[in-house]
Amino acid sequence: MSYINHYNIGYEVVPHKGKNIVTSLNSSFESYVLDMNSFEYEVGYIPAGYEHRPDLISYLFYDTVTYDWLITMFNNISDPFQELNVGDRILIPKI
Repeated sequence: MSYINHYNIGYEVVPHKGKNIVTSLNSSFESYVLDMNSFEYEVGYIPAGYEHRPDLISYLFYDTVTYDWLITMFNNISDPFQELNVGDRILIPKI
């Protein structure tokens, strides 16, 4: 599959847990994703009211909604509406 960008900026495909993440050519992001395998983490379970909401889970653990992408990426979740259900076990990276 090819990715076309009307800004004519290059892109990079970074593999992570069996999926490819498409990003701009930024080596710091690539090293960050590759370093995620060495992150420490804690195990959590999704409580009622937080299902399908990585933003709320991010707020619960980090006091900000901006790390929702980290939770989904770290747990290899591509569709939170199908994969974040009540009682599901998730890994919360320590940042």
